[in-house]
Amino acid sequence: MQTQASTENRVKIKNRKIMTLEKKESLQGYIFVAPWLIGFLILTAGPMLFSLYASFTNYDVTSRMDFIGISNYIRMFTNDDLFWISLGNTLYYVLISVPITTAGAVLLAVLLNQGVPGMRFYRTIFYLPAVLSGVGVYLLWMQLLSPNTGLINTVLSWVGITGPAWLFDPNWTKPSLIFMKLWSLGGGMLLYLASLQGVSKSLYEAAEIDGASAFKRFRHITLPMITPVIFFDVVTSLIGGFQVFQEAYVMSESGNGGPANSLVFFNLHMWNKAFEVFDMGYAMALSWILFIIILILTVINLKLAPRWVHYEGDDHK
Repeated sequence: MQTQASTENRVKIKNRKIMTLEKKESLQGYIFVAPWLIGFLILTAGPMLFSLYASFTNYDVTSRMDFIGISNYIRMFTNDDLFWISLGNTLYYVLISVPITTAGAVLLAVLLNQGVPGMRFYRTIFYLPAVLSGVGVYLLWMQLLSPNTGLINTVLSWVGITGPAWLFDPNWTKPSLIFMKLWSLGGGMLLYLASLQGVSKSLYEAAEIDGASAFKRFRHITLPMITPVIFFDVVTSLIGGFQVFQEAYVMSESGNGGPANSLVFFNLHMWNKAFEVFDMGYAMALSWILFIIILILTVINLKLAPRWVHYEGDDHK
């Protein structure tokens, strides 16, 4: 009996030491994450909650916030023509630019993945535009897209083609920005290139022995193996596309989205409401609508991903 009691005491003491050690480890963990947690509460969660409340007020920065319920949201859908114009412009930009830039980056990565001498030089050249400063690039492209003296129209004239007015023609303003976007495919190309180099060469060798053509090898081996990166790129490109702002602000007439409101993107409309007329409450309501749109599209992508995204070692497909 005495031995049994002594054993039970040793077990209890051991359990207390384990619990004490676990508490110390938990405390250390909380201490380590505390800076991030404090930063998240102060710099992210706090401003989000403030903007959510402000979206139900007529807040204009200089005066107090008067609660007006959902009036900002009703006004948005019923009494703001630029809301629908900006949403349409943004959808146009996203639906055209995301597929084109994704396909372009994949194609460029495949071409730069070939075992050709000097390929490192070409990879560097194609990646350089992705690291250049935004505003400087936009000013450069404004010169290139100039209807009369721009290099692009000059080159087109050499082959007998009259170039469009680009940024001065409402029908060509958004295609101009998409065309400019193609110039900076280097970031996406780098992701796909890294993914391609992770594809086992034995798969290609086996397919080649079976008589598969280059196109079939690309379709049935290359694409499925890089679908996780394609999925990541599509989701981030969608989010970035809906947040397009700087290009239109710098390259449009007086930063107001001209001509004919063809470059009034959602973020530009929100910026103008917030910092041009100081209708901050309404601008915050716009920001929450944008957040909801992006959230819905991201959830849809996540739901559809299992149908076409293939992960290595995924046996349930």
